[in-house]
Amino acid sequence: MKNVYSLLSVLIVAIFMFVSCSSETKTQDDSTSNSDMNTEDAAFAKANGQSGITDADSQKNILQVAVGSKDHTTLVTACKAAGIVDILVNAGPITVFAPTNAAFDALPKGTLETLLKPENKKQLARIVRFHASPGKYYGKLFKNGMKLYQATGHYVDVEIKGKDVYIAGAKILGTIQCSNGVVHVIDKVMLPPEKK
Repeated sequence: MKNVYSLLSVLIVAIFMFVSCSSETKTQDDSTSNSDMNTEDAAFAKANGQSGITDADSQKNILQVAVGSKDHTTLVTACKAAGIVDILVNAGPITVFAPTNAAFDALPKGTLETLLKPENKKQLARIVRFHASPGKYYGKLFKNGMKLYQATGHYVDVEIKGKDVYIAGAKILGTIQCSNGVVHVIDKVMLPPEKK
């Protein structure tokens, strides 16, 4: 009987050790794959900046909203060409006035093509930044006659006509709340004043 108990205890210890080793191996394998995943994510983020970081569970940020809109492909192209994509994923809050593709198409012929050239990167960046305002402005926060500070250091006029809101003469067509601010879809491209 003692032999049976001894054999049984050895068997229990052996099973315990086997299970313990298996779970340890699994934990090591899991941490290796997590480490590899983090390395891949880090490399992708390094190559693409903050815009390379994605999170399927959170509310979309301004860049994700713009990229996901078929009406704002020109704006996204302009942001990329100007090298300021990462600004749209900063913590904010930031208010972006986003001209539609049609608004860009309404510019004088050849204007957009000229602005997208590498040698005009600074000018393009200035125009795109003119469409951004530090802070979060929407709804009743817009007051008729107020001046809104833009990321270029300029002020633009806010005008209320009935239920419509205009920023520097551009009409707000729609508003989207984002994790890092708000996007207002507008019907024209706002151009900053010429430098003196």
